[in-house]
Amino acid sequence: MVHKDHYKTVNDDEEAPWLKEPTIKIVNCDRNALDSVIVKRDENVERGNWSNKLEFILSCFSYAVGLGTIWRFPYLCYRNGGGAFLIPYAIMYVFAGLPLFFFELSFGQYASEGPVSIWKVAPFFQGIGYAMFVISFFIGIYYNMVVAWSFRYLFASMTSVLPWTSCSNVWNTNNCRDFDVKNCTLLDGLVDSSRTCHMKSEVSDSFWKELELMNTNSRLPADEYFHKRVLDISPGIHDLGPINWELALCLLLAWVCVFFVLLRGIKSFGKAVYFTALFPYVILTILLIRSATLPGFTDGIMFYLTPQWSKLTEASVWGDAAMQIFFSLSPCWGGLITLASYNRFHNNCFRDAVIVATGNVLTAFFAGFVIFGIIGFMAFELGTTVDKVATQGAGLAFAVYPEAVARLPIAPLWSILFFVMLLTLGLGTQFTVLETVVTTIVDIWPHKLRGKNHKWVLLASATIMFLLGLVMCTNGGMYVLQLIDTYAATFSALIIGMAEVCVIAWHYGIDRFLDDIKLMLGHDAPPRWYWKFIWKYFTPVIIIAILVFTLVDFRTLTYGNYTYPLEATIIGFLIASSSVAMVPIVAIYKVFQLDGPILERIRVLLQPSSDWGPALQVHRIEAGAPTHTDSQVPLALPSSRFEELELELATVLERDSESDNWINMKCTGPN
Repeated sequence: MVHKDHYKTVNDDEEAPWLKEPTIKIVNCDRNALDSVIVKRDENVERGNWSNKLEFILSCFSYAVGLGTIWRFPYLCYRNGGGAFLIPYAIMYVFAGLPLFFFELSFGQYASEGPVSIWKVAPFFQGIGYAMFVISFFIGIYYNMVVAWSFRYLFASMTSVLPWTSCSNVWNTNNCRDFDVKNCTLLDGLVDSSRTCHMKSEVSDSFWKELELMNTNSRLPADEYFHKRVLDISPGIHDLGPINWELALCLLLAWVCVFFVLLRGIKSFGKAVYFTALFPYVILTILLIRSATLPGFTDGIMFYLTPQWSKLTEASVWGDAAMQIFFSLSPCWGGLITLASYNRFHNNCFRDAVIVATGNVLTAFFAGFVIFGIIGFMAFELGTTVDKVATQGAGLAFAVYPEAVARLPIAPLWSILFFVMLLTLGLGTQFTVLETVVTTIVDIWPHKLRGKNHKWVLLASATIMFLLGLVMCTNGGMYVLQLIDTYAATFSALIIGMAEVCVIAWHYGIDRFLDDIKLMLGHDAPPRWYWKFIWKYFTPVIIIAILVFTLVDFRTLTYGNYTYPLEATIIGFLIASSSVAMVPIVAIYKVFQLDGPILERIRVLLQPSSDWGPALQVHRIEAGAPTHTDSQVPLALPSSRFEELELELATVLERDSESDNWINMKCTGPN
């Protein structure tokens, strides 16, 4: 066996003057032959690794900082007490968000496996991995539809006059209102369809009620553009109607972009995240500077931040904080495990978790200034208060914000910038979602699908998800999207998250898991007692509390004035249960695959399989895990394979270099 002690670091350029940059210099000690080679390759040759640490961090940022960061957190902050909401949000970050984030990064990095194959740790619970796969599959179908809308708006913005600036278009209805009513509403008056301002004291009660009804049903041009032109929305989910081929082509474009970015796996993905992770910050900063010059900006920011301390006594505020931090970091979807599985074994995943999770929270807070600055301007323009304009979700991104930018000078420029930002945020998350689906499939059959066949798995996955997504390109597609968004990753993700943490903390053993982390980091994640308490007790309790709050707060799904029928609610719960059901289904299937008494089969399946642990032999030796003969580093090597082991060991030894530079090694003789 060749050990790392056979090598030592050298910095003497005279021994290798031909090398212009640091390298790994391999010496075959046993054969007394100098065999210098420049090594620049992955630690895990078969599966691949991130090209550098920054790519992993940016990919996590791109995954976690998604559309919800822009269109949900600011609204929750306003609704739950302004600045006071930051207190429960910060507490939930420390005790729920960061622990779950670090947990999944550590889990994925230790085993270098996808969400399904990683459950060699306890094969009886492998259904948890399949549940994550199903969740990611559903999310990938509808999330790219939002990206398609962004493409649609981006193309529509490439004109001298934005198409949602007036009510004179063929898609507009009598409810459209594109004139300024600020002077009338400031006097507590109402405007009729002829733009005449009326005071309540000047008209009859019946006429005033008609004016109130008309103003209640009135719609801004951007709102009608989104619902009447882009979506051509139907009366309800029962009336899907034909496919809107403009949206279908935009959806195809979105899937083509995702396909080509992931074509070379994490190598091409790692390059794309430099743009998708960083560019949104450039756009947010530009939009913040612009919005700060607009009237009403201060009112919007004050509405966003002014603390209402009495709100802290309401359970719903704490529930919203816990739910937002849970879903904004996107654990339990399989994405974090997938991203971390491509790390080098000794990567400092604790540092990465702190950086990304904290960055996600700060980004959400920063985005609130941009969103509420614009909403403040919108309220000023409409002559109303901020709370009448504030909204969340698609309504904010595709109705309120477009209406605001349409009122700015050089409106197309600001519209293009905003929708490019939405595109980068959406695509950044979608890359990881699809990579999770593909990695899961490839890791189940690695010998058949890894390597050249990866692209066919990617193509098949993208094609199937695109075809299924076409239903959201119909007139009733928005109702379908809202249904999947509500049920696919709420109750199910919480249940799966609780199961995942409990299996590792209570069955596999929290001390055992912390020892695995210590092996990777070279030291305990500080402080060890904190993580032991959090993962074993607090995190499961918090997840249960969020689940209970979600169920108690459950209401029949609505979209605008439309209430979903009972049949749609039943379908929603079937979507949610389709992922959770994988846990018992897979457990039963595995039990019946084995022979012997039922209890004995279960006992075997509850134990880690012989190939659980680090992927590479050199790390399995460190971990004291059972060694096995794999296709990368067999225990017994023929002479023709000795060079391959030298390269493998030399590459692994790079872990001691924090900056990923090459190191110089030379033989000191065997022990």
